Amino acid sequence: MTWFLNGRAFTSDDIGGYHSFVYKITDKETGKFYVGKKQLFRTRKLPPLKGQKRKRTVVKESDWQTYHGSNDALKVLVEEHGPDRFNREILHLCKSKGEASFMEAYEQFAHDVLRRDDCFNDWIIVKVHRKHLK
Repeated sequence: MTWFLNGRAFTSDDIGGYHSFVYKITDKETGKFYVGKKQLFRTRKLPPLKGQKRKRTVVKESDWQTYHGSNDALKVLVEEHGPDRFNREILHLCKSKGEASFMEAYEQFAHDVLRRDDCFNDWIIVKVHRKHLK
């Protein structure tokens, strides 16, 4: 199962300088959808090497290619029916975590996710500052 951006498949080669993306996962049979965000990379802190004081930072590509959202009901459906039943669409590519948070909230409000019955989203949590968008 692949992610799509503007109708074409999105791969690791397309990441470039982006940090994360905002997505929409839609159940093809029911039309029910979920709007969320996912980081393209994960950072781990390792203990310092012998004789060194600073911790080491390791940055690796995250599990974004096999990711199907954080909503429990959606994850159960994916497990029961398989990933081929769902469309995974990237709405926005983001350069920072703050930009991703803003764009996720923007899309959630634009899709009116809390008032609709055909949406998996249960809540909107966001803390964004003006500086996040620069």
